[in-house]
Amino acid sequence: MKDFIQSELQEAHSALQRLLEDQATLAQIEQAGQMMAHALGAGNRVWSAGNGGSMCDAMHFAEELSGRYREDRPGLAAVAFSDPGFLTCAANDFGYEKVFTRAVESHCKAGDVLVLFSTSGKSANIIAAANQAKNQQVKVLVLTGKSGSPLDPLADVCIVTQGGQYADRVQELHIKVVHILIALTERLLFNKG
Repeated sequence: MKDFIQSELQEAHSALQRLLEDQATLAQIEQAGQMMAHALGAGNRVWSAGNGGSMCDAMHFAEELSGRYREDRPGLAAVAFSDPGFLTCAANDFGYEKVFTRAVESHCKAGDVLVLFSTSGKSANIIAAANQAKNQQVKVLVLTGKSGSPLDPLADVCIVTQGGQYADRVQELHIKVVHILIALTERLLFNKG
């Protein structure tokens, strides 16, 4: 069991090391932080969405922005598309592929930022939401685990965290990126850190 535990931790360590050395992805993270800070500073909102574990990441991201991250500061306008009443209503009326599209149509305005989480980059409802956002002049930030996914050309910024053969490593790196994005946004808006 100890060997298994160590190999799991080593795999996570290796994935993080690859991210640390990936200058292109680090530049994308910086660009994403600037995009979010610009939108929030201009009075726009940040929205987020994902499926399954990625939904949990989207919710975590929004609550850290709107609530509190490390230090006290004014709340930021960030909401995850995660209301079960809305999601089940939209899925029932329009199909699951349209749940986030309907949310974007209902809530997002030009200049807002939509943050989409998809480890595969192939989730049909996330791709549809990105297309809807582009139609509404909403900036699209994608966090995925696969280069060259269908989401790439739809994103203003695409952060790819290739974690390994399983989605959980990608999601672990997504949480690292989420925390960095929040810290960058706070820094840019409030001179924190």
